Amino acid sequence: MISRSLIIVALLMAMVAASCSRKIASEPLLKPTAYGAAIIESSGGKQIAQTGSPTPQPLIVQVNDQQGNALAGALVEFSGASGVNFDPKNGLTDSSGQVTTNVTLGGMAGRYELTASTRDKAGKTVALKIEEIALGYQQTLGRQLNDQYCERCHNPESTVERVSNFDNLEIKPHPFTEGDTLNKLTDADLTAIINHGGPALNKSALMPAWGNTLSKADIQALVSYIRAISDPPSRDAGPVYAKN
Repeated sequence: MISRSLIIVALLMAMVAASCSRKIASEPLLKPTAYGAAIIESSGGKQIAQTGSPTPQPLIVQVNDQQGNALAGALVEFSGASGVNFDPKNGLTDSSGQVTTNVTLGGMAGRYELTASTRDKAGKTVALKIEEIALGYQQTLGRQLNDQYCERCHNPESTVERVSNFDNLEIKPHPFTEGDTLNKLTDADLTAIINHGGPALNKSALMPAWGNTLSKADIQALVSYIRAISDPPSRDAGPVYAKN
């Protein structure tokens, strides 16, 4: 009885192995028909997602020739730190010179440095670095609070779901990505402004006090989120993960 079970298991394993071999053999190797001089980002960089999640939009890169024209048929390969997944991992540029991939970030909070690379006619690697941001639990909570309470004034861009109030304000609030300004403030400064309003630090009175609405933990989460998305990065933006 035991030997028969072992035979069945062995047969099943052999069938799976054969199936995988056929699948691998059936996948053609991508062969470039053109070689570019430069690779640039079309869209998809500096996106924000929770750890272990896909970025909201795909990453799109473009290969150009020496004259700066889009080049079809060039091979682009994507790579990143351990835990980052690309779908697909490589591809040939289309008629617009572009390749699109879907990115899933790793399981650790921080900034992920991705690489898109192609080769020139001499076989030299031409690479592009792209950065994406992965939020941990506290930062994700801060993002949710931002969407609920802060986004309408601090984000100048309107969407279908949210009309921005930014242009209606006489003194413009700083977007939370504005690292050049916000990085100069300490966590205590940001906490005081959120808790007691702009006048707490001699800032605009148009910034209301949220201390009666948000808990201490909420304010800490919001500050953590602001630090995570600052551009340029703050000292508390979290580690940078890149391919070894």
